[in-house]
Amino acid sequence: MSAAPTTPAPAATDRPAPAPRQLRWLYRLHRPALLSGAAVVLLTGAALLWLGGPLADASAAAWKRYNACVFAPRCSYDQSSILLHKDVYTYTTIAVLAVPFLVAAWAGGSLTGRETESGTIRLAWTQGVSPARWLASRLAFPAVLTTAATGLLVWLHRLAWTAADGRVGTTKPWSDSATFYANGTVPVALALAGLAVGVLTGLLLRRSTAALATAAAVLGALWAAVHAALPHLWPAVTGTNSLEDGPTGPGITVSQGLLTAGGDRLAAPCHSSMLEGCGSTLADLDAVGFYRDFHPAGHYWPLQLVASGLLLLVAVLVTLAAFRLLRRRTGKATG
Repeated sequence: MSAAPTTPAPAATDRPAPAPRQLRWLYRLHRPALLSGAAVVLLTGAALLWLGGPLADASAAAWKRYNACVFAPRCSYDQSSILLHKDVYTYTTIAVLAVPFLVAAWAGGSLTGRETESGTIRLAWTQGVSPARWLASRLAFPAVLTTAATGLLVWLHRLAWTAADGRVGTTKPWSDSATFYANGTVPVALALAGLAVGVLTGLLLRRSTAALATAAAVLGALWAAVHAALPHLWPAVTGTNSLEDGPTGPGITVSQGLLTAGGDRLAAPCHSSMLEGCGSTLADLDAVGFYRDFHPAGHYWPLQLVASGLLLLVAVLVTLAAFRLLRRRTGKATG
């Protein structure tokens, strides 16, 4: 009796898991964080729409009434709308600027830190996903979400600020540090740098809590460095003024002081010859005027784009370091 023919088992394949399958895995693994992040974006976005719409109109009307009250002391105005607009602007600005730190903390504590600590990373690699592909999935899709969410909040913040500028008396000037950053591209670039820093930190420390705190701290140091370098990222303009007027020039100040008859620049011991005792002090220094090197409003976007470019360069370098670290730990498996 001949043996019954058998169907050969399908050959094992080493092909990596398709991208949709990896995205589903990533979503299931980090669903709570993604839903929380979506809630933060939606709530902040709604607050910004309210800030730039009904609240800005109510506050502008209150300010118009307040200015009219200068000539009519017995009149009243809606002070609560003015104070509410100021408070909501402050809180929403903080929320927008906090997003990069939330991204860095999540990337370090959960995206890679928790997976390396719990061993989930090894499970992913046994499912036909190479280490390099695993890391790419932890960077590519979150980078798209991070860019979209942060960019949306920045755009809404700028709309809200523009709606109040010139209408609401408590509106921050464009050169105010928090307003300057929240209205431009820096938060988006900072968030992408935070994602890369968090991923690398999680791979290095292999502990979720430590990676979370370290990633946020490193991103804070990076932002502080960019903030310190910002005034020097674009050539400043110089404004000169008389000894009576003192140093003036609206914008971001780079440096200021005295100009002497010989053309030297000195630190200013006082800021107007009209002040008591200042005139004789300036005369002893042979001062002929004040100077101020500053960035006017026209330098806003050059400063934003150069700072953002530097942050993106850091993000790229940190990402390359993460791939290099993973390859060193896993050898040829990262190919």
